[in-house]
Amino acid sequence: MILTETQAAVRDMVRDFAQERLRPRSAEFEASGGYPDDLWGELAALGLMGMTAPEEVGGSALDAVSYALALIEIAAGDGALSTILSIHNSLIVGGLLKFGTQAQQARLLEDLISGRGTGAFALTEADAGSDASAMRTRAMKVDGGWRLSGAKQFISNGRIAKLAIVFAVSDAAAGKRGMTAFLMPTDSPGYVVDKVEDKLGQKASDTCAIRFEDVFVPDDMVFGAEGEGYRIALSNLEAGRIGIAAQCIGMAQAALEIAIGYANERRSFGQAIIEHQAVGHRLAGLAAKLEAARQLVLHAAAVKDTGVSCLTEASMAKLVASETAEEVVSGALQTLGGYGYLEEYGVARIYRDMRVCQIYEGTSDIQRMVIARALTA
Repeated sequence: MILTETQAAVRDMVRDFAQERLRPRSAEFEASGGYPDDLWGELAALGLMGMTAPEEVGGSALDAVSYALALIEIAAGDGALSTILSIHNSLIVGGLLKFGTQAQQARLLEDLISGRGTGAFALTEADAGSDASAMRTRAMKVDGGWRLSGAKQFISNGRIAKLAIVFAVSDAAAGKRGMTAFLMPTDSPGYVVDKVEDKLGQKASDTCAIRFEDVFVPDDMVFGAEGEGYRIALSNLEAGRIGIAAQCIGMAQAALEIAIGYANERRSFGQAIIEHQAVGHRLAGLAAKLEAARQLVLHAAAVKDTGVSCLTEASMAKLVASETAEEVVSGALQTLGGYGYLEEYGVARIYRDMRVCQIYEGTSDIQRMVIARALTA
């Protein structure tokens, strides 16, 4: 698609920041298992902590295409950080804008958009991943609020978040209509991080097992209406999947750039290896597939900008982008040969970071199921 001047300017601004401030430090972030506190202020100063939020609440008021472009460039600099920003912008800030009361927005948005805090989306459980209706976390009504007990699994930002959106069953007899969402500050007594998972990749983005030990949540922190939790969870699928799809493009883009740079410099039999047909054609095919996936992601974002439902387009974008990313990053690693297997060249880290993209925010199997349903509608 042809970008507007504003969209291109957003892309270029974030690219400059990511290449200067993120990419050279990505290995450092991974080794330390997180990010320095001052980075959040830098991100906020660029408007990246409230990308699609309106200006009146301190946001950047970007359209969905600009948001996708920004995430692509962040991911090209550091994949794990793009996960944090995707969740923060689409699920936390975006969720508050869509379902939060004016009082909740006034209380919570400023810190989130200014970089003084980020959020976690506590939906997944050990036995309730894509099947959110199988949830076991319970919310019991008490005087002045609710008491939550249960556990969550694979919660991104679970350790660093200041706020968690927590989903729990408030009426077991009501099925899907018996789930309610709650806004829970993570310093609430009984909010326990049981474990920070040791993962294959994206080590700078914490993924946690969380436990709720009779946590009290006041009535004014119920998120949306009572029994509306399932609808709230599903409503975030479009933005979430577009965000992860954009992340895939960015990580694959970074790996491909490393491979092209190496292939132009590395000489064999008297010429740069990119001039050997086996290498040049491999990179040409990967570049074409990556560009096709990029356009699919931007198309899904453009459809979202129209206000029309784009769940099918978002699922297609996430499916194709995540599977294309694996092919591109693997091909980039192959191009570097033995050097691709070494940490110092950067492709190995991207390979680890990229692999989860076919799993979270709905596995590739789930995306195919969503798309198949649309074909039979």
